Amino acid sequence: MLLLWNLCPTVQSLAVHRNRSNQSWITRSSAVKGGRVVPRISRSAFETRLSLVLALASQASSLSQRFLGDLTEETAKYVLPRRPDARTLEEALMLVPDLETIRYRVLKRTDAYEVREVESYYIAETIMPGNTGFDFNGASRGFNVLAEYLFGKNTTAEQMEMTTPVITRKVQSDGEKMDMTTPVITKQSGDNWTMSFVMPSKYGANLPLPKDPSVRIKEVPHKIVAITAFSGFVTDEDVKRREAKLRVALVSDSQFQVKQNASVEVAQFNPPFTLPFTRRNEIALEVEEKA
Repeated sequence: MLLLWNLCPTVQSLAVHRNRSNQSWITRSSAVKGGRVVPRISRSAFETRLSLVLALASQASSLSQRFLGDLTEETAKYVLPRRPDARTLEEALMLVPDLETIRYRVLKRTDAYEVREVESYYIAETIMPGNTGFDFNGASRGFNVLAEYLFGKNTTAEQMEMTTPVITRKVQSDGEKMDMTTPVITKQSGDNWTMSFVMPSKYGANLPLPKDPSVRIKEVPHKIVAITAFSGFVTDEDVKRREAKLRVALVSDSQFQVKQNASVEVAQFNPPFTLPFTRRNEIALEVEEKA
């Protein structure tokens, strides 16, 4: 029979014609090999699936590379921090992440403090719960509220870059009102602390509005401040002591004096996992030139 099949083209032709309507013999789903019909997987469907798998794999690889690249770049800002100018051995050990920060010009340096002329900048600010500025729960809640705004909880879902420092400020709040983009919030009477993030300068005044009514955007105008830097973790007692020491030192300054009603500000530059002796914190008081 096999010999008859191989020697009779007419028989082959009739067989092909007979079966073409049923199973499409010599097609991509079957083939004649050595006189036998050998079924095979449809190449078109297989190729389509293979192309899809390869495309998805390529896209995943590209996204992974981009993610790893971004992650490496962001991690490097913390792993390879910069060392600011130091006046003391304590300051020489301090490191700060290589992130955007407030622009300023140094006007004066002494052994006890530094006077800076600070450019205007924008902040996102929220009132911290409680009457202390540096208890863990209050600080964590304030930080999380601001971080949510920075990383997308805003009217345009914009994810913005982290900057330094995180600023904590003591405010007198007897009946003072904060005008929000949503309902007005009245501060509780007594002393309160606010926490703020410095906003990336590229946005200027065109920052997205917060969705959380406890966050407000404000411009901090140009000012002159006296600062003193210190390491370690910040406590309320430490702030009181260092503020008092800075005020006393400024009394004898021949050029600058503490501005009336100036409130203390505390700037923290490092993430929580930073070793205490390499952390940089600054106490600041707004000053003005003496008449």
